[in-house]
Amino acid sequence: MAPSNLRYVLVTPARNEAVHIGLTLESVVSQSHRPARWIIVSDGSTDATEAIVEGYARKADWIQLVRLPANRERSFAAKVDAFNAGFRELADVPYDVIGSLDGDISFDPEYFAFLMAKFADDPKLGVAGTPFVEHNTHYDYRFTNIEHVSGACQLFRRECFAAIGGYVPIKGGGIDWTAVTTARMRGWRTRTFPEKTCLHHRPMGTGSASGRLRAIYRHGQKDYNLGGHPMWQLFRGVYQMSRQPLVVGGVALMAGYAWAGLRRRPRPIGNELIQFNRTEQMARLWSVLGRVARPRSS
Repeated sequence: MAPSNLRYVLVTPARNEAVHIGLTLESVVSQSHRPARWIIVSDGSTDATEAIVEGYARKADWIQLVRLPANRERSFAAKVDAFNAGFRELADVPYDVIGSLDGDISFDPEYFAFLMAKFADDPKLGVAGTPFVEHNTHYDYRFTNIEHVSGACQLFRRECFAAIGGYVPIKGGGIDWTAVTTARMRGWRTRTFPEKTCLHHRPMGTGSASGRLRAIYRHGQKDYNLGGHPMWQLFRGVYQMSRQPLVVGGVALMAGYAWAGLRRRPRPIGNELIQFNRTEQMARLWSVLGRVARPRSS
Protein backbone atom coordinates (compact mmCIF):
# COMPACT_ATOMS: atom_id res chain seq x y z
CA MET A 1 0.00 0.00 0.00
CA ALA A 2 1.26 3.49 -0.84
CA PRO A 3 2.07 5.58 2.25
CA SER A 4 -0.46 8.20 1.16
CA ASN A 5 -3.22 5.56 1.27
CA LEU A 6 -2.54 4.59 4.88
CA ARG A 7 -5.12 6.15 7.17
CA TYR A 8 -4.06 6.98 10.69
CA VAL A 9 -5.78 8.34 13.78
CA LEU A 10 -4.36 9.94 16.92
CA VAL A 11 -5.38 10.05 20.57
CA THR A 12 -3.88 12.61 22.96
CA PRO A 13 -4.54 12.41 26.71
CA ALA A 14 -3.94 15.94 28.00
CA ARG A 15 -4.04 17.40 31.48
CA ASN A 16 -3.22 21.09 31.95
CA GLU A 17 -1.12 21.32 28.79
CA ALA A 18 -2.06 24.91 27.92
CA VAL A 19 1.57 26.05 27.82
CA HIS A 20 2.63 23.57 25.14
CA ILE A 21 -0.38 22.01 23.42
CA GLY A 22 -0.54 24.85 20.89
CA LEU A 23 2.81 23.68 19.53
CA THR A 24 1.45 20.13 19.16
CA LEU A 25 -1.73 21.39 17.48
CA GLU A 26 0.24 23.51 15.02
CA SER A 27 2.50 20.57 14.23
CA VAL A 28 -0.39 18.23 13.45
CA VAL A 29 -2.49 20.67 11.40
CA SER A 30 0.64 21.46 9.36
CA GLN A 31 1.24 17.82 8.38
CA SER A 32 1.45 16.98 4.69
CA HIS A 33 -0.36 13.73 5.59
CA ARG A 34 -3.01 14.58 8.17
CA PRO A 35 -4.83 12.12 10.45
CA ALA A 36 -8.31 10.91 9.62
CA ARG A 37 -9.32 11.84 13.18
CA TRP A 38 -7.56 13.26 16.21
CA ILE A 39 -9.20 12.79 19.59
CA ILE A 40 -7.82 15.03 22.33
CA VAL A 41 -8.96 13.96 25.78
CA SER A 42 -8.87 16.61 28.48
CA ASP A 43 -8.23 14.61 31.64
CA GLY A 44 -9.80 17.08 34.08
CA SER A 45 -7.79 20.07 32.86
CA THR A 46 -8.24 23.22 34.94
CA ASP A 47 -6.22 25.60 32.75
CA ALA A 48 -6.87 26.83 29.20
CA THR A 49 -6.18 23.47 27.52
CA GLU A 50 -9.79 22.87 26.50
CA ALA A 51 -10.30 26.39 25.15
CA ILE A 52 -7.15 26.11 23.00
CA VAL A 53 -8.22 22.76 21.58
CA GLU A 54 -11.75 24.02 20.91
CA GLY A 55 -10.32 26.90 18.90
CA TYR A 56 -8.56 24.48 16.55
CA ALA A 57 -11.50 22.05 16.45
CA ARG A 58 -13.78 24.80 15.12
CA LYS A 59 -11.49 25.12 12.09
CA ALA A 60 -10.74 21.41 11.57
CA ASP A 61 -13.62 18.94 11.81
CA TRP A 62 -11.18 16.03 12.18
CA ILE A 63 -10.11 17.33 15.62
CA GLN A 64 -12.42 16.33 18.48
CA LEU A 65 -12.26 17.27 22.16
CA VAL A 66 -13.42 14.83 24.83
CA ARG A 67 -13.75 16.05 28.42
CA LEU A 68 -13.27 13.87 31.47
CA PRO A 69 -14.24 14.99 35.00
CA ALA A 70 -11.83 16.97 37.15
CA ASN A 71 -10.43 15.64 40.43
CA ARG A 72 -9.60 12.24 38.93
CA GLU A 73 -6.68 10.23 40.28
CA ARG A 74 -3.35 11.24 38.77
CA SER A 75 -1.31 8.19 37.79
CA PHE A 76 0.06 6.43 34.75
CA ALA A 77 -3.02 4.23 34.80
CA ALA A 78 -5.21 7.34 34.55
CA LYS A 79 -3.46 8.18 31.29
CA VAL A 80 -4.59 4.81 29.91
CA ASP A 81 -8.15 5.54 31.04
CA ALA A 82 -7.99 8.85 29.16
CA PHE A 83 -6.56 7.17 26.07
CA ASN A 84 -9.32 4.56 26.15
CA ALA A 85 -11.95 7.30 26.38
CA GLY A 86 -10.57 8.69 23.13
CA PHE A 87 -10.19 5.24 21.59
CA ARG A 88 -13.91 4.58 22.07
CA GLU A 89 -14.67 7.62 19.92
CA LEU A 90 -12.93 5.93 16.98
CA ALA A 91 -15.26 2.94 16.78
CA ASP A 92 -16.77 4.06 13.46
CA VAL A 93 -13.62 5.59 11.95
CA PRO A 94 -11.74 3.52 9.33
CA TYR A 95 -7.97 3.54 9.88
CA ASP A 96 -4.82 1.46 9.41
CA VAL A 97 -2.59 2.96 12.13
CA ILE A 98 -3.42 4.38 15.56
CA GLY A 99 -1.13 6.68 17.50
CA SER A 100 -0.78 7.85 21.07
CA LEU A 101 0.55 11.41 20.95
CA ASP A 102 1.61 13.52 23.93
CA GLY A 103 0.35 17.07 24.14
CA ASP A 104 3.74 18.70 24.73
CA ILE A 105 5.79 17.81 21.64
CA SER A 106 6.31 19.30 18.20
CA PHE A 107 7.71 18.04 14.89
CA ASP A 108 8.16 18.94 11.22
CA PRO A 109 5.40 18.82 8.55
CA GLU A 110 6.64 15.51 7.08
CA TYR A 111 6.75 13.67 10.39
CA PHE A 112 3.74 11.42 9.94
CA ALA A 113 4.26 11.00 6.19
CA PHE A 114 7.72 9.65 7.07
CA LEU A 115 6.31 7.17 9.59
CA MET A 116 3.48 6.07 7.29
CA ALA A 117 6.12 5.26 4.67
CA LYS A 118 7.82 2.96 7.20
CA PHE A 119 4.56 1.09 7.78
CA ALA A 120 3.94 0.86 4.04
CA ASP A 121 7.43 -0.55 3.43
CA ASP A 122 7.22 -3.26 6.11
CA PRO A 123 3.96 -5.19 6.64
CA LYS A 124 5.37 -6.73 9.86
CA LEU A 125 6.17 -3.36 11.41
CA GLY A 126 3.79 -3.18 14.36
CA VAL A 127 5.02 -0.13 16.29
CA ALA A 128 7.01 2.85 15.05
CA GLY A 129 8.20 6.22 16.28
CA THR A 130 11.22 8.49 16.54
CA PRO A 131 13.47 9.68 19.36
CA PHE A 132 12.41 12.77 21.25
CA VAL A 133 14.92 15.52 21.90
CA GLU A 134 14.97 17.41 25.20
CA HIS A 135 17.56 20.06 26.00
CA ASN A 136 19.38 19.04 22.78
CA THR A 137 19.90 15.48 24.01
CA HIS A 138 18.13 12.16 23.44
CA TYR A 139 18.48 8.53 24.43
CA ASP A 140 21.76 6.66 24.43
CA TYR A 141 20.83 3.60 22.37
CA ARG A 142 23.46 1.43 24.01
CA PHE A 143 21.10 1.11 26.97
CA THR A 144 17.80 2.03 25.33
CA ASN A 145 16.92 -0.56 22.73
CA ILE A 146 16.37 1.03 19.32
CA GLU A 147 13.46 -1.38 19.02
CA HIS A 148 11.78 0.49 21.87
CA VAL A 149 9.49 3.34 20.83
CA SER A 150 9.11 6.37 23.09
CA GLY A 151 5.67 7.02 24.51
CA ALA A 152 5.84 10.65 23.36
CA CYS A 153 4.54 9.39 20.01
CA GLN A 154 3.82 5.70 19.51
CA LEU A 155 2.18 4.54 16.29
CA PHE A 156 0.65 1.04 16.13
CA ARG A 157 -0.54 -0.89 13.13
CA ARG A 158 -4.20 -1.54 13.89
CA GLU A 159 -3.80 -5.34 13.91
CA CYS A 160 -0.82 -5.08 16.26
CA PHE A 161 -2.69 -2.87 18.72
CA ALA A 162 -5.51 -5.41 18.77
CA ALA A 163 -3.06 -8.30 19.25
CA ILE A 164 -1.52 -6.77 22.39
CA GLY A 165 -4.90 -5.82 23.85
CA GLY A 166 -4.13 -2.11 23.88
CA TYR A 167 -2.42 -0.32 26.76
CA VAL A 168 -2.23 -1.94 30.21
CA PRO A 169 -3.13 0.49 33.04
CA ILE A 170 -0.06 0.21 35.29
CA LYS A 171 -0.13 2.80 38.09
CA GLY A 172 3.63 2.76 38.64
CA GLY A 173 4.54 3.40 35.00
CA GLY A 174 5.95 1.34 32.17
CA ILE A 175 2.78 1.51 30.07
CA ASP A 176 4.57 2.45 26.86
CA TRP A 177 7.34 -0.10 27.41
CA THR A 178 4.83 -2.88 28.11
CA ALA A 179 2.92 -2.18 24.90
CA VAL A 180 6.01 -2.16 22.68
CA THR A 181 7.68 -5.17 24.29
CA THR A 182 4.47 -7.18 24.14
CA ALA A 183 4.22 -6.38 20.44
CA ARG A 184 7.67 -7.90 19.86
CA MET A 185 6.75 -10.90 21.98
CA ARG A 186 3.71 -11.37 19.73
CA GLY A 187 5.94 -11.44 16.64
CA TRP A 188 5.69 -7.85 15.42
CA ARG A 189 8.65 -5.68 14.55
CA THR A 190 9.02 -2.45 16.53
CA ARG A 191 11.43 0.34 15.70
CA THR A 192 12.55 3.84 16.54
CA PHE A 193 13.69 5.64 13.39
CA PRO A 194 16.36 8.21 14.34
CA GLU A 195 16.31 9.87 10.92
CA LYS A 196 13.67 12.18 12.40
CA THR A 197 13.04 13.48 15.91
CA CYS A 198 10.31 15.24 17.81
CA LEU A 199 10.92 17.97 20.37
CA HIS A 200 9.76 17.46 23.95
CA HIS A 201 8.92 20.83 25.47
CA ARG A 202 8.00 20.00 29.05
CA PRO A 203 11.10 18.84 30.96
CA MET A 204 10.71 15.39 32.47
CA GLY A 205 11.08 15.14 36.22
CA THR A 206 12.47 18.10 38.08
CA GLY A 207 15.53 20.29 37.77
CA SER A 208 16.64 20.05 41.40
CA ALA A 209 19.35 17.56 42.34
CA SER A 210 17.22 15.93 45.05
CA GLY A 211 14.24 15.72 42.72
CA ARG A 212 16.39 14.20 40.00
CA LEU A 213 17.65 11.54 42.43
CA ARG A 214 14.10 10.70 43.50
CA ALA A 215 13.13 10.28 39.85
CA ILE A 216 16.09 7.96 39.20
CA TYR A 217 15.29 5.98 42.36
CA ARG A 218 11.70 5.52 41.20
CA HIS A 219 13.01 4.46 37.79
CA GLY A 220 14.99 1.73 39.51
CA GLN A 221 11.83 0.58 41.24
CA LYS A 222 10.02 0.52 37.91
CA ASP A 223 12.86 -1.53 36.39
CA TYR A 224 12.26 -4.15 39.09
CA ASN A 225 8.48 -4.02 38.63
CA LEU A 226 8.91 -4.73 34.91
CA GLY A 227 11.15 -7.72 35.57
CA GLY A 228 14.54 -6.30 34.62
CA HIS A 229 17.41 -8.79 34.87
CA PRO A 230 19.67 -8.14 37.92
CA MET A 231 22.86 -8.31 35.84
CA TRP A 232 21.44 -5.85 33.30
CA GLN A 233 20.47 -3.53 36.13
CA LEU A 234 23.97 -3.70 37.63
CA PHE A 235 25.58 -2.61 34.37
CA ARG A 236 22.90 -0.01 33.83
CA GLY A 237 23.62 1.40 37.29
CA VAL A 238 27.35 1.56 36.57
CA TYR A 239 26.63 3.38 33.33
CA GLN A 240 24.31 5.82 35.15
CA MET A 241 27.20 6.69 37.50
CA SER A 242 28.95 8.35 34.56
CA ARG A 243 26.00 10.68 33.96
CA GLN A 244 24.61 13.57 36.00
CA PRO A 245 24.31 13.44 38.92
CA LEU A 246 27.66 11.66 38.87
CA VAL A 247 28.01 8.42 40.86
CA VAL A 248 24.99 9.02 43.14
CA GLY A 249 22.61 8.69 40.19
CA GLY A 250 23.77 5.14 39.56
CA VAL A 251 23.57 4.36 43.27
CA ALA A 252 19.99 5.68 43.37
CA LEU A 253 19.00 3.58 40.35
CA MET A 254 20.34 0.37 41.87
CA ALA A 255 18.96 1.23 45.31
CA GLY A 256 15.47 1.65 43.89
CA TYR A 257 15.71 -1.72 42.15
CA ALA A 258 17.15 -3.44 45.23
CA TRP A 259 14.61 -1.99 47.66
CA ALA A 260 11.70 -3.03 45.44
CA GLY A 261 13.19 -6.52 45.31
CA LEU A 262 13.68 -6.73 49.07
CA ARG A 263 10.06 -5.70 49.58
CA ARG A 264 9.01 -8.27 46.97
CA ARG A 265 6.81 -5.72 45.27
CA PRO A 266 4.19 -7.42 43.07
CA ARG A 267 4.93 -7.17 39.38
CA PRO A 268 2.11 -5.93 37.15
CA ILE A 269 3.13 -8.02 34.13
CA GLY A 270 3.14 -11.77 33.51
CA ASN A 271 6.08 -14.18 33.64
CA GLU A 272 6.04 -14.65 29.87
CA LEU A 273 6.78 -10.96 29.29
CA ILE A 274 9.36 -10.87 32.10
CA GLN A 275 11.30 -13.76 30.56
CA PHE A 276 11.08 -12.25 27.10
CA ASN A 277 12.39 -8.94 28.45
CA ARG A 278 15.28 -10.61 30.28
CA THR A 279 16.30 -12.59 27.21
CA GLU A 280 16.41 -9.38 25.17
CA GLN A 281 18.34 -7.53 27.88
CA MET A 282 21.02 -10.19 28.17
CA ALA A 283 21.41 -10.39 24.39
CA ARG A 284 21.96 -6.61 24.28
CA LEU A 285 24.33 -6.76 27.26
CA TRP A 286 26.56 -9.42 25.67
CA SER A 287 26.49 -7.43 22.44
CA VAL A 288 27.69 -4.28 24.25
CA LEU A 289 30.37 -6.20 26.16
CA GLY A 290 31.49 -7.87 22.95
CA ARG A 291 31.97 -4.49 21.26
CA VAL A 292 33.92 -3.18 24.26
CA ALA A 293 36.18 -6.27 24.36
CA ARG A 294 36.74 -6.41 20.61
CA PRO A 295 40.31 -5.21 19.79
CA ARG A 296 40.49 -2.11 17.63
CA SER A 297 41.87 -2.61 14.16
CA SER A 298 45.17 -0.95 13.55
